[in-house]
Amino acid sequence: MTKHRSSSLTFGVLVALVTGVSLGYAGANVMPVFVEDIASRFRMSDSESGLVAASQLLATAVVTLAMAERATRPGRVKSARLGLLVAVVGFVGATFVSDPVSLIVANLVIGVGLGMVYAMATAALASTDNPDRASTLTVVGTVCATALLLVAVPAANQNLTEGFGCLVMGVACLIGWPLVGRLPDASPPQVTEVVQEKKTGTAPRPSAVLLTGMALLWAVTLGAWSYASVLGHEHTGMSSSDLSIVLAVSSVAALVGAVVGPYVAQRLGRMRSLAGFVVVQAVSMALLVTTHSSPLFIVMSVVWQATQLAVLIQTLGAAAVLDSTGRLVASLSGASALGVGFGPLLVGTFLDTLGITVLGVLLGMGTFVASLPILKMTVSASESIPAAERDEAPSVQ
Repeated sequence: MTKHRSSSLTFGVLVALVTGVSLGYAGANVMPVFVEDIASRFRMSDSESGLVAASQLLATAVVTLAMAERATRPGRVKSARLGLLVAVVGFVGATFVSDPVSLIVANLVIGVGLGMVYAMATAALASTDNPDRASTLTVVGTVCATALLLVAVPAANQNLTEGFGCLVMGVACLIGWPLVGRLPDASPPQVTEVVQEKKTGTAPRPSAVLLTGMALLWAVTLGAWSYASVLGHEHTGMSSSDLSIVLAVSSVAALVGAVVGPYVAQRLGRMRSLAGFVVVQAVSMALLVTTHSSPLFIVMSVVWQATQLAVLIQTLGAAAVLDSTGRLVASLSGASALGVGFGPLLVGTFLDTLGITVLGVLLGMGTFVASLPILKMTVSASESIPAAERDEAPSVQ
């Protein structure tokens, strides 16, 4: 493994990481609000507005994957800032366009910009002196920042005029310009290490199986979550207002997973704790999809969100420990974004054709299968820690 200089996790570094990850993944997190605005402004059907949303999400995923190798080299701040500027252009365009074709083009531009930011910010997690703590705090900060965006964007659409939520996102990207300036940068490896990597071919390269597993896991997770409100309304009889409260509370309660996850990993080990969280996530997801009981739906919603956040944090932490260049973290982030783009379409199709019982079984099985290569990666990360600690020398600040 090639060793790289680590940056201390200071407040400024944490702000840069939270800003980069929050804005880089903002397209997916705020997409339900965007879809509603798009359908209203352009009188689009659900499938048409979904196509626009998919164009942005898939562009973000593809660019994140494409930029993963670039993120291992110095210049992350410059690339992240360039991505923010590209995203601003796309958001301004999406605010003022008047036809669907231009809207799709604007969303593609947004996806390209956000993908650049997301690749640089997630790769930077591996360049901190404590990747596990950096992953935990960054995810917690991202949840809080996303909550603010979910309030500000629809408020702009309702109180100003339709489409101005995109302008709010553009302003957020401009605000993010100075904040990402403390992103931990990649440092080139020693010359002897580069020569050795070229000879042995041991430069870290994410396997296709691992990336496929990550994409499938997030396709299942976010695909099912996107239909949680529909399932709750149709199968438990809960009102739309009650469901909004339940989903909001469960999203905030998911922070429990961010706190409990690292503690359990420290007590039980990475692999056993991650395996436990995956099992609970799969079971709670299947029960939420298939239940007709309102109390059970509420409880499983909270449990599901908490465990999926714990799984995310442990996955990013293990990837950062295993590959200090940041390429593995950025690649896994791109794969998860790809799964997010396809997930709602796949789950919606299965829901329409197979029904909730079969869907629940498939989602549970899909979670188990998708987690296998991730669990294997976690074992490798756990085994690499002792050797890394033995080789580690005191750093001079």
